[in-house]
Parts: sequence; structure tokens; C-alpha cells
Amino acid sequence: MPRSMYRFDPESLSLHQNRLGFKGIIIKLTKYFFASIVISVGFYLLFSRFFDSPKERILKRENDQLKLQYEIMQKKIDGVAGVLEDLRQRDDNIYRTIFEAEPIPVSMREAGFGGVNRYVDLEGFQNSSLIVSTAKKLDKILKQVYIQSKSYDEIIPLAINKEDMLKCIPAIQPVANKGLERTSSGFGWRIHPFYKIKIFHPGIDFASPIGTEVYATGDGVVEKTESSFHGYGISVMIDHGFGYKTLYAHLSAFKVIVGQKVKRGDIIGLVGNTGLSTGPHLHYEVIKNKDKVNPINYFFNDLTPEQYDQIISISNNNGQTLD
Repeated sequence: MPRSMYRFDPESLSLHQNRLGFKGIIIKLTKYFFASIVISVGFYLLFSRFFDSPKERILKRENDQLKLQYEIMQKKIDGVAGVLEDLRQRDDNIYRTIFEAEPIPVSMREAGFGGVNRYVDLEGFQNSSLIVSTAKKLDKILKQVYIQSKSYDEIIPLAINKEDMLKCIPAIQPVANKGLERTSSGFGWRIHPFYKIKIFHPGIDFASPIGTEVYATGDGVVEKTESSFHGYGISVMIDHGFGYKTLYAHLSAFKVIVGQKVKRGDIIGLVGNTGLSTGPHLHYEVIKNKDKVNPINYFFNDLTPEQYDQIISISNNNGQTLD
């Protein structure tokens, strides 16, 4: 840098030399320095706006890879959800049907999470929606897996006790009826023999001579015996467990006591004509989970398919009950 500068004098039309001192030189250098910094910053900002630095290019590649991995993870989670749905279908429609268990309500399987926002720490980023969506799917899968595992925990003892359950299900006719000629009136709406009005008949009647042996249709415990001059007359109630009970009504006598354990085929009473009855017969009911169901659906242990069709036809053709 020159240590002197020249100034033009318009009056004399000549140049006059001005020599810079040390202070002037420092001031001049400072101006150049700051000017270069401003120019450099401007060039840097302009360059960084249109061009990525090596580090930025690396970070962008990593972000793209992470985004791709999240998308792959979501597809895998969707695949796991499909497998879990298949397990749910089998659980509700096969396993629980076989073992006489109620399906788990959909509201319980699909229940969400209450309370505060569980994903607030994942929000506020460029790809937050993708990350939060993946986290929600994963949490839902984990909860459904937990519920499904609890369901299998319930089914395992049912499977272990399946043999006992099969012994307890009321699966035979309560009286000897090989020719099906004793089948009288079935389950459903019938004309009441006394009141002559249409009334629901919650069981099936077997017209048999007084004194005909009545059998327990499944293993169980005698829950109640009753003797009455009206209604069901002399009757026996057996609790078979697993949600099943059976009722044997209008007996002439019962051969068991309350609390006695019985097995399928044991004699528990004799056919009679007691209570509100128009003739000797046995009124038989099956109760499943406190609901009276059609006993015909449980005659699968001693009837052929042809006999089953026949007994359905017989029971449906009767317009009036014996009780």
C-alpha cells in the first residue's frame, strides 16, 4: 500500500502530495478488512442458498435414508397387523367357538390410548407426521398383541379341560327314544294346552309312560330339586359347569339329592304328570349362559344325521305342548 496519496487542487490545477501516517494506514486497513468480510459473507450466503455444503449433502442423504427406512418399517408393521388380524379371526371364529368361549369384543381389541399426548416429543420436525404415524401403528400392534396373548392365556386352560367340558355338555336325549316316537313338542312358539293361547315353549317334551327312567344328559352337580303342585311339578336342575344347566320337569319322582355329582346316563328321576301338565311326559330344557336354548341342537351324541333331521321335523310339526 502506498504511504502517500495525491490531492488535486482545482485553483492551481496541480497535484499536492498527502502523506499517510501510521494511524491513517491502520484506518485504511481496517476499512479494507471489514469490506472484505462483508463481501465474503455475502458470497457465502449466496452460495449456501443455491449450493449444499458437503456436510449438508451427507445429512440430506441420511434423512432420505431414514425416511425410506420408516416407510419400509410401516409396510412391515402393516404386514404384522395382517397376521395379527388372521390370528384374531381364528381366535374368535375357531378356537373360542370350539372351546365355548365368548369372543373378545372388538371395542376392547381396537381401544386407543387415553390421557396426554404420547407423541409430543416426536412433533415439530420435518417428517414428524411419518414418525408419529409409525409410532401410533406400533403402539396399536403392541396392544393388540398383548390382548391376543391374554386371549390365548384364557384358551389354554379351556383346551386342557376340553375333555371334561365334552363330558359335561348335555349331549344325549334324557329318555330312551331310539325310534324317536316319544318326541312330542319342540322348542318355540306353541299353543298352551290350558290357556289355548300362543306361548313360547322353552324346551322339548317327550311323551313317555309314568315311571320311565330319566337320564342326566351330561356330567354335573344337582343344583336344585323341587316338588310343586303347579308349574313344573317335581323337577330337577343340574349344573354342568361351563355355562350349562339342564332342567327335567313334571317328574313322578327324583332319584338324586342336591349337591350330588352325576354322570351322563345316570338315572336322576322318573317321568310323571305333575304340575301344570296334560299327560305323562318329560319337559326338558337346556340353559346356556342363563339363556334357554333349543335342546335339539345338543342331541349330537346319540343321533345319526338322518335321525337328527327326523326329530327336528317331529318337534316342529306339533302345534300344542303338553305343558
